[in-house]
Amino acid sequence: MQRQQDKVLLMITLVGLGLIGGVFGLVAWLIDGDSWSESTISSNDNNSQIDSSVPLAEGQLGSVQQVPAGLFNYGGSTTWIPIHETVNRSIANAFPDFQLRYTLPSSGSPGSGSGIKMLLGGQLSFSESSRPLNPSEHDIAERSNSSLEQIPVAIDGIALAVNPELDIAGLDVEQIRAIYTGAITNWSDLGGPDLPIQAYSRLPEEAGTAQFFLDFVIDADTYGSNVSFVSDTTTGIRQVANEPGGIYYASAPEVVNQCSIYAIPVASQSRPNNFVRPYRGVWRTGDDCIEQANTINTAVFREGSYPLTRRLFVIVKADGSSDEAAGRAYANMLLSPAGQTLIQQAGFVNVR
Repeated sequence: MQRQQDKVLLMITLVGLGLIGGVFGLVAWLIDGDSWSESTISSNDNNSQIDSSVPLAEGQLGSVQQVPAGLFNYGGSTTWIPIHETVNRSIANAFPDFQLRYTLPSSGSPGSGSGIKMLLGGQLSFSESSRPLNPSEHDIAERSNSSLEQIPVAIDGIALAVNPELDIAGLDVEQIRAIYTGAITNWSDLGGPDLPIQAYSRLPEEAGTAQFFLDFVIDADTYGSNVSFVSDTTTGIRQVANEPGGIYYASAPEVVNQCSIYAIPVASQSRPNNFVRPYRGVWRTGDDCIEQANTINTAVFREGSYPLTRRLFVIVKADGSSDEAAGRAYANMLLSPAGQTLIQQAGFVNVR
């Protein structure tokens, strides 16, 4: 059972990144297990056939103007996984000559920071980010006689995953900060069981969510020495599912759709007992979750009652190139009425 759960977690990550080489390769892996290998992985998001029976909202993406033809590399934030799943097929239907290829970094893990670095290095046409640009990135662009621009296209909530057996009502922002700085190391200090806290995070140098969390939630220069770093959300979720005292955070669409953990409610520092759930209704685990999946409570992200929200950006390099045109066209598709509808379907909040 654990092996199958691990496969499902990895499958979710790879599908979102557009890295599955084909449906048949994936099915063979799920059935035969060890017969599947990395040789089936492809970085081309458009390697599946175009679906001609798209909903009207998707077809309306075709109204976007100045869409260049060609093959354009993009990459960056893994928070965007659900958007890729929802939007990229629609883009391929509307603009078959506008081809997108998700490109991994040559070393390290994909993320906002690595994507922006690849954009600055000429490896990407545009990148996706779950955090704002920082001053050093602007400086690097200026030294190459260009500039970077961040285009907000969606609002996202950050959810915290804990083990479903952990008996605690919720966490407020100050308690979360204390966990990730190492000031609190046992759940008993937060009204829970006498159980050591094992905090997990991705590296802030690579992952925009981790950098945003460090800058705007933890409000510190570094994470505490008690924090263990993982390469991706699949690993973080797996660790929490297997450890009674584990905790990990990620974009809400990446957490709420999991059946092996609990997306714990969160309260603001000013209202510490007013816990707000990032999910709708009753939380389900195991077979109940498989039969009826948990859904994201986007209403609390939109109204601002959930305290951990941020914007998602398309990052373009303003240099007058076809790459810039591709990035702006992609952002315009997402900002169109059809694109904003698809963003909502992916579990995020529209900005228009």
